[in-house]
Amino acid sequence: MTDDAAPIRLAVIGTGAVSQVVHVPILAEREDVELVALADADAAKADTIARRFNIAEVIEPKEALTRDDLDAVVLCTPNNTHEEMALEALGAGKHVLVERPIATSAAGAARVIEAAKTAGAYLAVGHPHRFRPEVAALRSFVAGGELGELYAVRGSWLTCQVPLLRATWRQSKDASGGGAMMDLGVPALDLCLWIVGFPNIRSVSCVVHKGEYEVEDAATLMFESEDGIVFSMEVSNRLFAGEDRYYTRVMGTEGSGSFPPLEIHKQLGGRPLEVTPRQPRPRGGENPYTNAYRRLLDQFVRGVAGRHEIELPEEQVALMRLIEAAYESAEAGRAVAL
Repeated sequence: MTDDAAPIRLAVIGTGAVSQVVHVPILAEREDVELVALADADAAKADTIARRFNIAEVIEPKEALTRDDLDAVVLCTPNNTHEEMALEALGAGKHVLVERPIATSAAGAARVIEAAKTAGAYLAVGHPHRFRPEVAALRSFVAGGELGELYAVRGSWLTCQVPLLRATWRQSKDASGGGAMMDLGVPALDLCLWIVGFPNIRSVSCVVHKGEYEVEDAATLMFESEDGIVFSMEVSNRLFAGEDRYYTRVMGTEGSGSFPPLEIHKQLGGRPLEVTPRQPRPRGGENPYTNAYRRLLDQFVRGVAGRHEIELPEEQVALMRLIEAAYESAEAGRAVAL
């Protein structure tokens, strides 16, 4: 652990969109963080961003994973590099925040978590939706049993089609591990499962649609937990609409909740009443996405500094097992038991 009085020394590896929008600007402004270096296979891009945020060094990704003077790394690289890079960084005694997915397989996720246990390191995954106030509010209603016995959860994560001049690593199965289900399904499924406490899943059925690339651009899933909750999920990166659409609903025998916007209704005195709690607004009008990442990064920094208890993301193994079973179902054209 680092000295509480000294800033933690950190490098960000990968300088794509998520780095430029949230990780680098948020970390660069913190007084308890020294953002020592950026690393990217494209050194010219990394150098441009480093100059923009007054970051002193641009180094090779391999160097960032093992440098002795760094306390932690943030991994924002293509999906197929997450496991290998996380293992190397953890093996070198670094704390790690890895963008989702933690690995492209359940076995890979288990290896990363075991490495964090061995190292006694803080390991976090880029699931900022967990830090949104409305998500926390709905989760607390579920955990407190206020919605009664849960029987259905529905989610969707649909993004508008973005014209591409050329294919990127996201359109490569080897680099991405999959299409819409890996890119959008991982966070959407994590969100729905996290709200209801990550129950054990009994079986899954999935259908995917492939367009012009080798990975799917849409997927529809239905799966059931061992305690009888039925989940339905649709994800697509080919939505034709004015804006992206995100939606989650939880149904119980005594109430239901959904967002966005957050709405919670429960049965009181024999009739349904709205009991939606008021939600805090981000300071300065910051958008919810950036604000959620700010909260995630704050927890990571506090964990690295020893001010937050380490809770390893072991549920990510179950999440990736579900993703694997969904792909197996789509390939086989039948439901798959887990």
